[in-house]
Amino acid sequence: MKVAVSCTGNGLEAPLSPVFGRCESFELVEVEGKKIKGSENIENTGAKQFGGAGISAAQLVGNKGVKAVITGNIGPKAFDVLSQLGIELYLGEKGTVKENVEKYLSGRLKKNEPLSGAGRGMWERGSP
Repeated sequence: MKVAVSCTGNGLEAPLSPVFGRCESFELVEVEGKKIKGSENIENTGAKQFGGAGISAAQLVGNKGVKAVITGNIGPKAFDVLSQLGIELYLGEKGTVKENVEKYLSGRLKKNEPLSGAGRGMWERGSP
C-alpha cells in the first residue's frame, strides 16, 4: 500500500510540509503490514499554479495509487477530490516523513475531516 506525505525535501528524513496543495513534493511511501518497504519522491508540479494547486496535487497523488495522505492543512476542493478517490486523509505532526508514517502505522495520527467555519475553506485540526 502507498501512503503520500506532503514534504519539503526528498526522502524519509524530509520534514513534513504544513500544507498540501503548495507543498514542495510528496514522498510516496510503500508500506507492507506495519513496515516501511521503500519510498519515492515526486515533485508537486501544481505547487506553482496560480489557482487549483490543491486539486492538481490531489489528482497527482491519486494517479499514483495512494490509499492514504498525511499532510497539514488542506483546502476543501483538494479534500473533496481525495474523498471521491477513496483516499483517507490524516493530519500530520511536526517531524519527518518517516516519523509520520510510523505514527500512521501505529494508529497515532488523527483522521482529518472537514470542520465547519474553519475560515477560508481550510480543513485543519492544528498545525504540524
